[in-house]
Amino acid sequence: MTSDTYLAGSRDGSLTANIVQVLERRIFAGELHWRDGVISAITELGGQDSELAYLLPGFIDAHVHIESSMLTPCEFARLAVRHGTVATVSDPHEIANVLGIEGVEYMLTNARMTPFKFFFGAPSCVPATPFETAGARLDSEQLKALFQTQDIHYLSEMMNYPGVLADDPDILAKLNLARAYGYPIDGHAPGLCGEDAGRYAAAGIGTDHECSDLREAEAKLAFGMKILIREGSAARNFVALHFLISRYPDQVMLCSDDKHPDDLLAGHINVLAARAIAKGHDLFDVLQCACINPIRHYGLSVGQLRIGDSMDAVLVADPQSLKPLKTWIAGQLLADQGQSLLPAIKSERVNRFDARKIQPVDLALADHGGMIRVIQALDGELLTRQIQLKPRVNNGMLMPDVERDILWLTVVNRYQPCQAAVAFIQGFGLRQGALASSVAHDSHNLIVVGTDAESICRAVNGIIDSRGGIACVHDDSFDSLPLPIAGLMSDADGDSVAARYAELDALAKRMGSTLRAPFMTLSFMALLVIPELKLSDKGLFDGRTFQFTSVSV
Repeated sequence: MTSDTYLAGSRDGSLTANIVQVLERRIFAGELHWRDGVISAITELGGQDSELAYLLPGFIDAHVHIESSMLTPCEFARLAVRHGTVATVSDPHEIANVLGIEGVEYMLTNARMTPFKFFFGAPSCVPATPFETAGARLDSEQLKALFQTQDIHYLSEMMNYPGVLADDPDILAKLNLARAYGYPIDGHAPGLCGEDAGRYAAAGIGTDHECSDLREAEAKLAFGMKILIREGSAARNFVALHFLISRYPDQVMLCSDDKHPDDLLAGHINVLAARAIAKGHDLFDVLQCACINPIRHYGLSVGQLRIGDSMDAVLVADPQSLKPLKTWIAGQLLADQGQSLLPAIKSERVNRFDARKIQPVDLALADHGGMIRVIQALDGELLTRQIQLKPRVNNGMLMPDVERDILWLTVVNRYQPCQAAVAFIQGFGLRQGALASSVAHDSHNLIVVGTDAESICRAVNGIIDSRGGIACVHDDSFDSLPLPIAGLMSDADGDSVAARYAELDALAKRMGSTLRAPFMTLSFMALLVIPELKLSDKGLFDGRTFQFTSVSV
């Protein structure tokens, strides 16, 4: 049992619980008081009491794109507080790629409507590369305007690592600007090792969340970078990297990066922390990674359960499962027994959608003889492989081959009427129909994978009609989740969005997909900064050479 006193909506209260002080590495039964949202007294009552629940500092997601949840910040917060999350380090580069500064301001404005602690960065790479069409471009002057506000706390992930290594003037201007303002700089450098990783870190870039194996992570740690262990809806690196928690507890954080609404409904950083404890990692090491290190690295105004700190905390049933019972932010109870106490807030719609509808003829690719390059999607990874396969040919044209899981992949420019880009992909496993999405990192053009031209066209054109969304086309049906806010987010409540997304995810799997998160994986097949082979609206792209390549070998 845990005794507590507070009024609904109040920022004053008291609580008796087993208090977990992470930095001191102590747990004791105690009474904690807070006034006006700030911890005013902690009285130690003795050793741990098995009858009491455990009070921890609130969990922090150290790197997340809120837009990937398909929810507005307000709705993201309503789900996250249920799991003991009190803050996020958030990169709004998804909406920035669509709407530029207007999109960033939309996220900041929406986030102000909730007591949840969002810490936004200034997007460093909009567009992510010059090899795709985005809806906006942010240069150093626009970033300077963002840095001068009170709402920006760091420079978001520097994805253009070739530009860093090549001393690109535009990239250097952004890095120098962040350093001049004293802001941390986030990294994004999948597979970068050796001298190149050292030069990347020496540019002032302090984190990376793209490591997929221990060797790469430890090499970057040696150069002074912090490593974020990522467990999202598509990229899942916990199994490979969790050993870092015990080896480098001061240099590791936990993040989701991209988390779809059904996964967020099921759990957040609390689940990742509980998995780490189940792997045998020390409770204090785990909580330092999950709760404390982001505060220190980014200078976040989040409490750590000390007198004078903001009362940002989660009460859990036990220190193994970390099952959340209650969540407070700034002393206000915001979640109780799995229920969010935050009100739903209606959000306005902002968007940009000028795509041209497509026809089957737009998918035509002539056979030139020989092999073709095929993108091989990998379950649980954002990385792909480039493979060469013999194509199926009909009347001199390249065709999908469902029996060998070689499907059409198409990207359609959403910002201006243009010819669709077409390639082939293996790994989705669809036996019929098509999956389409206006969430396609990072420029968010329309992306679709399918078995036949008619289904692909119907999926794309249906999303164009609704000005954004994800969709399944199968048999005679078109099923979708509209995303009217920038083609990225719904204006509905989080529970209903999560339920609808789960229905479409299950439908995609009934259509044959063998991927754990088919829509999330699809959304990364146009992300050129993660190798090996991806498709932009301008064509097939080799992420190792940073050059376009042809479908035919």
